[in-house]
Amino acid sequence: MNPAIHTARRTPSSGRRNAGRWFGLAALLPLLSGCSNLELFNPKGSIAEQEMQLILVCTGLMLLVVVPVILLTLYFAWRYRESNTRATYAPDWSHSTAIEVVVWTIPCLIVVVLGVLIWRSTHALDPYRPIASDKAPLRVEVVALNWKWLFIYPDHNVATVNELVMPVDTPVAFKLTSESMMNAFFVPQLGSMVYTMAGMQTRLHLIGHTPGTYAGMSSAYSGSGFSDMKFDARVVTEADFQQWLVQARGTGEHLGATRLEVLETPTHGAPMQRFASVDAGLFSGVVRRYGGMPDDEICLPGEEPGATSQLVSLAAPASRTAEN
Repeated sequence: MNPAIHTARRTPSSGRRNAGRWFGLAALLPLLSGCSNLELFNPKGSIAEQEMQLILVCTGLMLLVVVPVILLTLYFAWRYRESNTRATYAPDWSHSTAIEVVVWTIPCLIVVVLGVLIWRSTHALDPYRPIASDKAPLRVEVVALNWKWLFIYPDHNVATVNELVMPVDTPVAFKLTSESMMNAFFVPQLGSMVYTMAGMQTRLHLIGHTPGTYAGMSSAYSGSGFSDMKFDARVVTEADFQQWLVQARGTGEHLGATRLEVLETPTHGAPMQRFASVDAGLFSGVVRRYGGMPDDEICLPGEEPGATSQLVSLAAPASRTAEN
């Protein structure tokens, strides 16, 4: 299977994926007690699930070298201690072909396996690659401010500060930029982290399969208010999403250039805010402010400027697949 083909959820028929997961979990079992509280190991979206599996498999493969080396080091220190007269004393020994073959072949094979696995995963989990689905993606424009997150929903003409709401099982297509310092957008339980920079625009595609409220954050230091630059990422049912839109439109607040200037003022621990309407092109204006390119001039490799990103056909509803 082409690594770029997207499938929505994990499929039980994928034996290699299950085998890889159990292999990684078995290798890390002594270290993973209490990991239900660790967000990276408690994924709520297919992208995060595949990234967790990749972490476990890669760590397990590397432990195939690390664990034996540690155990053999302890064994040799005990076996060849000065007081053990039964151990062979060979001060002139310097070479063993068998040992050389083992200590070089096994690590080389592991490096090859890791290289192939990571190459495939890098392409399959490319954050720029859209998630194909029978549902239209929800477009969200993200602006990193000091020190808060602004989310604009251009198709619904609403915006929020420090609140991201998305329907369950619906792909979300993000466009991201920064108003000033570089930041990093990250919802660990949903998947990939992407950096934002002033005058530049990047993309990210995520999906949530389990309703709930998940921690969103900036994972790159950007000044004194960095530690408070957090937001709620809520995955809700379609009915709850429509109700949330009604609530947002009921605030009567308008987000325009003047209000944006107020939001750009550095603050610590900014509260959640909602806006009933947004000036058209506000996100593009932030990108252009620092000489950035408009969206229709940014394209993926092989695309022409202004072309719609091509979706890869699916065998099942929505997600990027790291394996196969």
